[in-house]
Amino acid sequence: MRRGVRTLLAVAASALAVVGGLVVASPPAVAATLTEVTNFGTNPSNLRMHLYVPDNIGTRPAVVVAVHYCTGTGPAFYSGTQFAQLADQYKFIVIYPSATRSGSCFDVSSSASLTHNGGSDSLGIVSMVRWVIQNRGGDADRVYATGASSGGMMTNVLLGAYPDVFKAGSSFMGVPFGCFATTDGSMWNSTCANGQLIKTAQQWGDQVRAAYPGYSGPRPRVQLFHGTDDTTLRYPNFGEAIKQWTNVHGLSQTPTFTDTPQSGWTRTRYGGSGVNVAVEGVSLAGVGHNLPLSGQALMAIQFFGLTSAPPSPSTTPSPSTPPSPSASPSTPPSPSVSPSPQPQGACRIGYTVNPWNTGLTANITITNTGSSTVNGWALAFTLPSGQAITSGWSATYSPTSGAVTARNLNYNGTLAPGASTTIGFNANHTGNTGKPSSFTLNGSTCTIA
Repeated sequence: MRRGVRTLLAVAASALAVVGGLVVASPPAVAATLTEVTNFGTNPSNLRMHLYVPDNIGTRPAVVVAVHYCTGTGPAFYSGTQFAQLADQYKFIVIYPSATRSGSCFDVSSSASLTHNGGSDSLGIVSMVRWVIQNRGGDADRVYATGASSGGMMTNVLLGAYPDVFKAGSSFMGVPFGCFATTDGSMWNSTCANGQLIKTAQQWGDQVRAAYPGYSGPRPRVQLFHGTDDTTLRYPNFGEAIKQWTNVHGLSQTPTFTDTPQSGWTRTRYGGSGVNVAVEGVSLAGVGHNLPLSGQALMAIQFFGLTSAPPSPSTTPSPSTPPSPSASPSTPPSPSVSPSPQPQGACRIGYTVNPWNTGLTANITITNTGSSTVNGWALAFTLPSGQAITSGWSATYSPTSGAVTARNLNYNGTLAPGASTTIGFNANHTGNTGKPSSFTLNGSTCTIA
């Protein structure tokens, strides 16, 4: 094994021990436990799969894939990070893959793993996702990936090679998609690890697009964390990854929003200012190869949009009769709460659009500015010509184009005075990526922020 590999394994082992020291909490005081799943489908590289399903989970829960570091395992990542505790709170399923090759690193180097349905580790992980959708009723429209070090690199691989599966990802101390590619059969790319593989944004974006030729659907949103003092996967990889994913989303590399979540942390957003932007980067001054730090797992789950109040608990569907992976926007279920009248002008709408090629993502924040509680809501607006909704979250949408009405789900229908809820959708467009000119909530006109 090359010296670089030995260094990565040694540093990752010690670094992630720090992670454990920073974020480990007592095991959840619930009956849910980590369980191993076998025979989950196509598994070219003999990965192992562990699954965490919280108690009292609702129907069609979101699915998060949490990928470990070199020398790690799925169970170690389960016990050493906060994702399971967050799953208990927000009611989503967590998949913990385990690499089984020597060194326990994931394959982020071979053409098989870097190609849609090409094989190796990325396909094995996607098989795990498909198994959870089919056998645990997971929501195919809410699948996300996260990971640290080798797992951070694999997060970018999954987002690049399987944009049809993953809606967003959060990569901790990873490298751009394809940066670790090799042709000599090795798992190590010193040039990339040392931050010396520099490309234009177009070249990086083209590398992602070449992973799934012909794909024209929406691209996953991407969140990136990296420490400036990382000597294992050096800091220039952070900037290269931002170049790559902003290009994939058709965005400028100039941030549209910058803040400091904590001292020494600089967060930049691209394509908007809200939590659900297309690309977000968090640079950590003076921090080495020891992420995620305390609180950063929650930042990832917030970026995925999973921290709103979860749906009411209900029995998980029988594995023999899984629900349809996604509901058609044209036939939404009836709202769980009958809309109450809304006083004129007692609502405010924030609306952001992140466009790319022939698609876009829209995020809508609805705020009750009135003095009485809203019990059930219907938000009406007209999409610009040429836009058509392909999928949505946190609401039902009908019809998919023209004059659209978004209706609450069973967990976000009540808005107290001053309260907000955020919904959103993906849509195709024919060139017009504009915003609706007006909105009404329960028949009353809203102000637009």
